[in-house]
Amino acid sequence: MNVSGASALVTGGGSGLGAATAEALAAAGAKVVVLDIDAAKAEAVAARIGGVAIVGDVAEAAVMQAAVAAASGLGPLRIAVACAGIAPAARVAGRQGPHDLALFERVIRVNLVGTFNMMRLAAAQMTMLDPLADGERGLLVCTASVAAFEGQVGQAAYAASKGGIVSLTLPAARELARFGVRVMTIAPGLIHTPLMDTLTPEAREALSRQPLFPQRLGRPAEFGALVLAIAANPLLNGETIRLDGALRLPPS
Repeated sequence: MNVSGASALVTGGGSGLGAATAEALAAAGAKVVVLDIDAAKAEAVAARIGGVAIVGDVAEAAVMQAAVAAASGLGPLRIAVACAGIAPAARVAGRQGPHDLALFERVIRVNLVGTFNMMRLAAAQMTMLDPLADGERGLLVCTASVAAFEGQVGQAAYAASKGGIVSLTLPAARELARFGVRVMTIAPGLIHTPLMDTLTPEAREALSRQPLFPQRLGRPAEFGALVLAIAANPLLNGETIRLDGALRLPPS
């Protein structure tokens, strides 16, 4: 799929992977809607790339409907990328007692329900588009994590939410195939997002030694580049791609 002239929607587009994806799509000629819960960040990215900012919770139906409508107003909505997510750490049963149920529900709501909310509304819009020359109408890209496969101690909620996204990928791709809408998921490893900047230099250095090659933290731009590569290759469908330098997370 050539994204030039199409519109795109990126959730969590105000920073990190989402911002890098929005920038990559805009550079490739797409008109991008940036959805983020942080108004200042969403507006800053949108202004930088000549896009449109939408502010709100990705799990709210009305917010996502507004984002899809805004994207559709810019052109045919051909690509939607779910990057919004949170990753609070908590043990199932720790020194402070059992895992807070509200925290678990919040992680599932933002990461998994938010992803599905984008998927269902963007897909519905894509099915109504005229097909491209090869029959394709659109592409949905979800963001999981290597924690979906090797969740560490304290990542029960996060790993469960990301595992849900991995499990969602194939059935959604099977269902939407008849419309020419592809569904793919990227599972990043250790990426140098703003969260990493909250760590000490020593902690970042220790993490950067974990991938086999290249032995460094990933760059958000590499995530954005993979989104474009997926868009360009119509045979990629119903699969999760690890973007991790052959990293395998230890238990803790």
